[in-house]
This record gives sequence, C-alpha cells and structure tokens, in this order.
Amino acid sequence: MGARTRGIANNVLTSGKIDATDGLSGAVSSSNIANASVTNVTSLPSSLGSTIQSVAGNPAAPVAEGKIWYNTSTDSFNIAANLEAWSSGGSLITGRSALGGVGTQTSALGFGGYVGPGTPNVSNSTEEYNGTGWSIGGNLGTARWALGSAGTQTAGLGFGGATTLPSAPGITNATEEYNGSTWTVGGNLTTGRIGIGGLGIQTAAVAFGGGSNPPFANRDITEEYNGTSWAAVPATLTSTRKYLAGCGTQTAGLGTSTTGVDEYDGTSWTAGGTFNTGRPNVGSFAGIQTSAIMGGGGNGGTPNSGATESYDGSTWTTSPATMATSRYFIGGAGANNTSSLGFGGTGYTSSTEEYNSSTNVITAAAWAAGGNLNSARKQIGGTGTQTAAVAFGGSDPVGSASAATENYNGTSWTNSGSLNTSRRTIQGFGIQTAAVAAGGFNNPSGAYHVTEEYNGSTWTANAAPGELGTGRYGAGCAGTLTAGAIFGGSDVSPAFIVATEEYNGSTWSGGGNLSTGRRGLGGTGTLTAGLAVGGDEPGASNATEEYDGTAWTAGGNLNTGRDNVSASGIQTSALAFGGNPLTGVTELYDGSNWVTQPSMSTARYYLAGCGATAPLSLAFGGNLGPGTSNATEEFTGETSALNVETLTTS
Repeated sequence: MGARTRGIANNVLTSGKIDATDGLSGAVSSSNIANASVTNVTSLPSSLGSTIQSVAGNPAAPVAEGKIWYNTSTDSFNIAANLEAWSSGGSLITGRSALGGVGTQTSALGFGGYVGPGTPNVSNSTEEYNGTGWSIGGNLGTARWALGSAGTQTAGLGFGGATTLPSAPGITNATEEYNGSTWTVGGNLTTGRIGIGGLGIQTAAVAFGGGSNPPFANRDITEEYNGTSWAAVPATLTSTRKYLAGCGTQTAGLGTSTTGVDEYDGTSWTAGGTFNTGRPNVGSFAGIQTSAIMGGGGNGGTPNSGATESYDGSTWTTSPATMATSRYFIGGAGANNTSSLGFGGTGYTSSTEEYNSSTNVITAAAWAAGGNLNSARKQIGGTGTQTAAVAFGGSDPVGSASAATENYNGTSWTNSGSLNTSRRTIQGFGIQTAAVAAGGFNNPSGAYHVTEEYNGSTWTANAAPGELGTGRYGAGCAGTLTAGAIFGGSDVSPAFIVATEEYNGSTWSGGGNLSTGRRGLGGTGTLTAGLAVGGDEPGASNATEEYDGTAWTAGGNLNTGRDNVSASGIQTSALAFGGNPLTGVTELYDGSNWVTQPSMSTARYYLAGCGATAPLSLAFGGNLGPGTSNATEEFTGETSALNVETLTTS
C-alpha cells in the first residue's frame, strides 16, 4: 500500500494529538491539511524523515504497540493508546470476604474467608482461577478468615487468621501448604494472628503485623518461613497494625498501612510511598516491590472505595480505572501493576474483577437481554444458534402442554408452525431449518416415542420405525438432523434411563449407555463429540460425561451440581446455565474443566438453550419458581480489541 513519511514521532502528545508548535522538520502544504487536522493528509515531503506504514485498516496488537500508522480506509493517522481498566471476570463459586489470595491474573488461588452470618460462617473452600473463571480446588484443613497468604496457584501458603467469628478465641497459628490440588500441614507461626500480612513464595515467605489473642493487640512483628518452619526476626513494621496485605519477595517486599506501604529488604522495614487516597482497610493488593497495584478499600465507618493506584517503587499514582464494586477485604493476585485480579470482599460478594493496563480494550463476558418469547413457557425445547434458533413445545403458565413453535433471528421471535403433538420436557437437536424434536411428556399419555422433523416452518411427524425406541422425557440431546443422539431422561415408570439412541435422519438405533442414568440433564455437542451435563440422579448431579459416538466417559465435574439445567456449544467449548435449585449460575467447559462465568440476569430452570460455541449462546423460557418466563438472554464471551485513537492537532 506504500508509505507516508514523517519526522513527527516526538511531537505526538500523550493525549493523542500532534504538537504543532515545536518541530515539524519540513513544511506541510496547507492544501494537505483540512479543518486544522491531519485526517486528510495525502502526502508529506521526504524531508520529514522516516516512514509511517500505510495499512487498509488497523494492525493487531501487539504489532501496533508504540507505533503510528496511516489508515488508508479512514484517511487518518492512528496510534494504539494505553488504557487502564477493570473488567468483570468469572464469579467466585462461594462469595466471601477476608480470604487469602495468591498467584497471577491467569493462575490465581482464593481460599478461606468469611461467608456471612450463619453457621458455619467461616470457609475452608479453595478455588482456582484460570484467567476466565473459577473452579473448585482442595479444601483447607482448617477453615479460617483474615489469614495471611503467599506463593502461587500450585505452591501456595496460608497461615494464621481466625477460625471463628468473633475472632476470639479462634485466632490460630496454623500453616498449610498447597500443591495445586491438596493442602497439607506446615510449620506453625511463632505467634498466631488475625489480619496478618503475607508475601513471598512457599519456601521463602514473610508474615507480618496482625492482631494477636486478647487483649487483641495490634502487632508490628515479622516472621520468615523456609518451607518447613517459621522463625521470628528482629525486623518490625514502622507501626503496629492488622488487616494489612503484602506482595513481593522475602528480600524485596511491600506491606500496607492505612496511608501507604512499608518496604522490606530481607532485614528491615522502612517507610515507602504514601497512598493518594488513604484507606483503613486496603483492597486488592498485588505485584512486586517496584511494580504494585492496589484497588478498593475502606471500612465500615468510611465509604468503601473502588479507587485504584499503581506503585513504581517510590510513588503511588492514581489510576483512572475504578473497580465496579467498591469493597475491602478483597483477595488479590497479580504479577505487576499492569495485570492483577481482585475477588470477593465485603458483602460476601462473589464479584471478580481483572485489572489491565494495555493497548487493548477488554470487554468482559456477559449475558444481555434478547427479544422475549411470544409465549412464556417452561419445560421447553430448543436448538439452533444465537442468531437462528427455534423454540418448541413446553408447558404454558397454567401448566398445559404446548405445541407452539417460534423462530429467533438474533433480535426477535416470530410464531411458526406448531408441533403435531403438544408436549413438555421435550428434547431437540439440529439447526433452525433442519431440526428434530423427540420424546417429551404429557398427562395422561405419559412419555412419548414421537419424533418430528422441522424445516424452518413446518413440523412433520415420523412414522415407525422413525420413532424413539424408548419413550422418554427430560433427556439430553446432541447433533444434527442426520447425525443426532438422545440420552438419559425418564420414562413413565418413572425410571432413570441410561440408554442412548442415535438418529440418522430417518431411524433410531442403539448407542452407548451413560454411566449414570439421570433426567433433567443438559445436552450439547455432536454425535461423535457429545456432552451430558448435570441432571437428577435422583438429587442434583454435578457429573459430566463425554460421548465419542460409541461410548460415554467421565469428564470434569460441574462446580455447582443441578438438575433441569441447559447446555450449549461443543464438547470443547460448552456452556451450562440455570438449573434447580433455582439459579442463574453459568459455567464454561474447555473439554476438561468447568469454570465460572457471569450468571444469567434471570435465575430459572426447565429452560432451553443453544449456540454454536459457548461464547455465542442463547437461553430462553424456563421456570422462575414460581412463575413462567418468556425472557431470552444472549451470552457473549470475553473479547479484546486494540484501543485505536486518531491523531488530531493540539
């Protein structure tokens, strides 16, 4: 596409404008500049120096970072401007405050914490974050809150804290070590403390400050851990305090106060930089001594904060980024002041937020409202994609079985041809213009063998042998009109079915059995790469099974067991959402593990779902317990795009 020449790189201001006062090294003809801007530049004299690349569009990150380019499509000079922002991550499975946190934004660990009034109110649960969402890890041996933490996701350390609330007499000196799956007992602290700070790694950690047993005095003491035992060291904080946080290493660490940080060099503590906004209890704190980030903070008597500041080893700088949920007692993880994670906090929230300072705009995964169904229904069937779906059958608000069919175009639902047989708890697979509806239930007929095919407007009922061999309802489905499967469910007995039947476009034949018979399960994928999720065994199940076209094998368990759940996507990119007990919980599957995602706005079960892949899924209808829903929600996975700004004159 050619190039534009320039010598103006040093004249680009941080605001994204060109400083016209001090140094264009050659004359630019006024005819090449319109409206005091550079958007209509067609050429520059060669005297302006080296070249700016011309492209028909914008380059992708990281190629564009630190560069100026000329976009021939928009006839403008552009830069990739840095952006600081918090965005939503997958929610914690268990909302809590005052929990431990270690690791990085893409490999974090959260453990322990206070889960709110009730019994028990102190948690031993551990969760692991993979950069997208949380999954269940091994439980702490001792449940506790306001504990110290250090290390990584696969080599973590938890110490001190309190096993009861109120904290006295439950303050503990216990230490536990995590290996990526289980916690084991480590050496005890010399002095048990609540609200204790921690930093370092599993084999070289530091514990500092905190409050000891009655008279519940604040402490300034420091201990070091060598991977086996703790030893008190002479170093003391610049003031006694508790409910503090730390980051960095055993020889280059940071510990918070209400107004700033102390710096540790492995021998002594000295006063470091002062916060621009003092916070009695800090929020998410992570990084290293020369590159740290802190977000949130406050206490019960001070408005909670979402303010964020970054540290360069001497000075705290206020960031334009603000946490969406203001809070304190937050778990934190992160490698430096450009990438961190904050999770949990006051209010026993499950909120997780990711901080990034980069040239990319990150749009968090989310559910958004779509067009409502014309007929509210639960126990509804559905299949297709987010922009071309079909909904059929189900139970209307008064409990009558429905034959209604509706098509979705990505915006709204329109009525279409009715099923030949009204039924509820019906199953389906395929696409909007080539779908199959099979089985279902209705009193007094019981479980149906009926199979119907849909061409986008009309349903045609199959005659034998195109009917199911086993009448069933509440089953899972996967595949296409000419290569589909139905599995599990229940018959009129009502027995829980293990059998799978495969459909070739005209007849059904036997397939491999599920390991566990269940009904109300979610199903998605293809005939040769299918997925069966959750269900009633009886009792809400967290089981996942994968089908290869011949046999079922165990997959990773859901973090939240449930029945009458819906699923969408493919075997290696699937979504499970809603279910009973009544929930909007959403989880993402990568072919091995389930992790949390943002929950649906409307909690429900007996709903339908579909989608070509997990990041582009659709949920509609369902039981609101009580009530019947006509709501549609569209799920979009996390996206990232270059933050492009056009250069203008100052």
